[in-house]
Amino acid sequence: MLEEYLKHAKEREEMGIPPLPLNPAQVEELTKLLENPGDNDTAFLKDLITNRVAPGVDPAAKVKAEWLYRVAKGEVSSPVISKEEAVRLLGTMLGGYNVQPLIDLLNNDELGDAAADALKHTILVYAAFDKVAELSKSNDRAKSVIESWANAEWFLEKEALPKEIKVKIYKVDGEINTDDFSPAKHAWSRPDIPLHALSMGETRFPDGIETINKFREEGYKVAFVGDVVGTGSSRKSATNSLMWWIGDDIPYVPNKRRAGIVIGGLIAPIFFNTWEDSGGLPIMCDVSNLKTGDVVIIDTEKGEIRTEDGKVLTTFELKPKTIKDEFRAGGRLSLIIGKDLTEKARMFLGLGESEIFIKLDNPKPKEGQGYTLAQKIVGKACGIDGALPGGYYQPKMATVGSQDTTGLMTADELKELACLEFQCGLFMQSFCHTAAYPKPADVKMHQNLPEFIVERKGVSLLPGDGVIHTWVNRLGLPDTVGTGGDSHTRFPMGISFPAGSGLVAFAGALGFMPLDMPESVLVKFKGELNPGITLRDVVNAIPYYAIKQGLLTVEKKNKKNIFNGRILEMEGLPNLTVEQAFELTDASAERSAAAATIKLSEESVINYLKSNIALMKKMIEAGYQDADTLKRRIEEAEKWLENPVLLERDENAEYAAVIEIDLADIKEPIVACPNDPDDVKLLSEVAGDKVDEVFIGSCMTNIGHYRAAGHIWKGEPYITHTRVWLAPPSKMDKAQLMKEGYYSIFSAVGARTEIPGCSLCMGNQARVAPKSTVFSTSTRNFDNRMGDGARVYLGSAELAAVTALLGKLPQPEEYFEFLNKKVVPHRDEIYRYLEFHKMEDFTLDYVEVACEMYLKMKR
Repeated sequence: MLEEYLKHAKEREEMGIPPLPLNPAQVEELTKLLENPGDNDTAFLKDLITNRVAPGVDPAAKVKAEWLYRVAKGEVSSPVISKEEAVRLLGTMLGGYNVQPLIDLLNNDELGDAAADALKHTILVYAAFDKVAELSKSNDRAKSVIESWANAEWFLEKEALPKEIKVKIYKVDGEINTDDFSPAKHAWSRPDIPLHALSMGETRFPDGIETINKFREEGYKVAFVGDVVGTGSSRKSATNSLMWWIGDDIPYVPNKRRAGIVIGGLIAPIFFNTWEDSGGLPIMCDVSNLKTGDVVIIDTEKGEIRTEDGKVLTTFELKPKTIKDEFRAGGRLSLIIGKDLTEKARMFLGLGESEIFIKLDNPKPKEGQGYTLAQKIVGKACGIDGALPGGYYQPKMATVGSQDTTGLMTADELKELACLEFQCGLFMQSFCHTAAYPKPADVKMHQNLPEFIVERKGVSLLPGDGVIHTWVNRLGLPDTVGTGGDSHTRFPMGISFPAGSGLVAFAGALGFMPLDMPESVLVKFKGELNPGITLRDVVNAIPYYAIKQGLLTVEKKNKKNIFNGRILEMEGLPNLTVEQAFELTDASAERSAAAATIKLSEESVINYLKSNIALMKKMIEAGYQDADTLKRRIEEAEKWLENPVLLERDENAEYAAVIEIDLADIKEPIVACPNDPDDVKLLSEVAGDKVDEVFIGSCMTNIGHYRAAGHIWKGEPYITHTRVWLAPPSKMDKAQLMKEGYYSIFSAVGARTEIPGCSLCMGNQARVAPKSTVFSTSTRNFDNRMGDGARVYLGSAELAAVTALLGKLPQPEEYFEFLNKKVVPHRDEIYRYLEFHKMEDFTLDYVEVACEMYLKMKR
């Protein structure tokens, strides 16, 4: 084992990164060596067991904890690890498998005091608190543990946020999105933080790692600075990669770091929260006077960044109010868990609220206070009338989604949180980003991650089932709150606040999430859509009108974005189906909004829920697990249907801005231009641009879009000048499209049909040709996302289909000629949605359709 480990360590050292943490088999072998070290370096063996085993409920941690407990009890002996040292090491494992052994040792006269000291600094104890509390009635050591928790010694022992921090600046001008920090094409390596971090900035700022390392070798702490930081996907791997290069090691936690500093003119809300959760310090301020190589003093008391000789370069306000406590605790999530433990201990001892932590004063409702729809939904999840902007809340999590390129990181976070069973209403895992072209690491994940999720009473999908959002929307409940490890987790009914994998794990494990309630922006639609104008045009109309009103700029320096960090609330389209509504809430991610809501009719929601109940029953019948969780969700949906009333905003609710859009004023398609989803223009402004590849797919699509494309292509010649890709969002969409004959149309024009899932959207597997021009229905079009040097337009499936035929962006007249001839007359047939409860021959995929037809013929 040592020989193989040292070989692995040397290979990693040559790459400039540490070895992987030890796996369970390696820990087993290590414990044998610790019992009989022979001629091996005992200091090295001790370092391995101390620092190279992941904590929490990682399987390797289980082996470690069990062995240390046996050493402490004298069942085995080691010349390297004494009984006292074994207890001390148990106290470094955060929680999980180490907790019960430490509680048992409280009764040990020889080691009880050491066990008590270890427990005093362990906060991930969960239900074990009750065991310690009960024992404290007869055991002074247990009582001292409770008193220590009540006095927050776990917190006070940690170093406070320094009043002044000296740093050297590394700055990237313009916008830095999460794909720049964590390139999608390297998604397979994300769980291996140091390895994945090697790809950071490879295209956007290729000198970054070398420059940051140079500054650190000079003895400086480095702060990362950008005009706009962290837009795009919710991937925590972006935070992990940057933190790896500018953060500090976490004692006893291999290959993770904390305490890095990010400074941005704007910091995208998910990135900001993920940086908080990771124990970092995010600062938003004017960065125009900060340059790479500057040595500056960050004064956290005065809110100033100044030169070493005292010249003030910029000022800031630390947010949220609790950020100093969060930093000291090791991150926002550690603070929440620790504070909860402290308050629980104080309550047990009959003590009042602790005075140690920064106090939060939530805004008080005014007389006759009006609430927005989002504020009411969050309020409901907190047991109050409404959650006001600026307040801190902990809404219950009804639904939590995890996807595959972040799923292993979420699993690691769940282990670190010592989670053995989800406490949220429903936790769902998808495999939509890696199903089509799995790498060896993906294959291993497909085999192992479903079991991990189901063991914790979650619901696991299968590779090829389709896009996370298509599924998680169908497993959701009206007027509830959720989250997901993908920035497009934007429920069309209820509200979701997308998050990085750490917060997703927290929400799943504890059943709530921390939320600093944002303000809302209201978009009010009125009028009717003109024939040929699609919902994707409405999506792009939001930034179009915001730009016209001076609420949004495309330029990154001193960028204006009224939506950034706020909730985008929409109304005026009440008769949309829920599937259609998701196209609007989904796209709020591209506005950098924290979340989105849309007002729907009760009729639409009732129909959708009935359809979803039929789907969940079919899932149980097909063997999806955890069946009990699905049954409980069916019961919850059926209960809502007994009294189907949706929350509505109050007329006197307050908004940061109100944008009114008359749908009748949209006379031609609106597209997002290369390469910025905010850079929206009328089709007539970009018509004629040659297009090499067309993609119809992603979570922004539904079955109606594929039928529309089929009608446009029907009877047209084979497309030779444009490469066409199609990827339905779910296997149910694929089955229905095949059954209706659309796949034969797609084949006839040469379209390449992909397995249901994300396909080209993220660019982590299939990619378009380098430097090609692309028209896509996908979510975003950042530089190099879909292909190296690709120019990507974003717009409707209908416009994509016409563009594919012509090999260029059409003139508006050309577009409307196709639409009026081939789509508009067949609208009712095309824009039908999957109502499973009304489909007698409903099956999950086409193979089942074929089998069912065969059985009918036999009968």
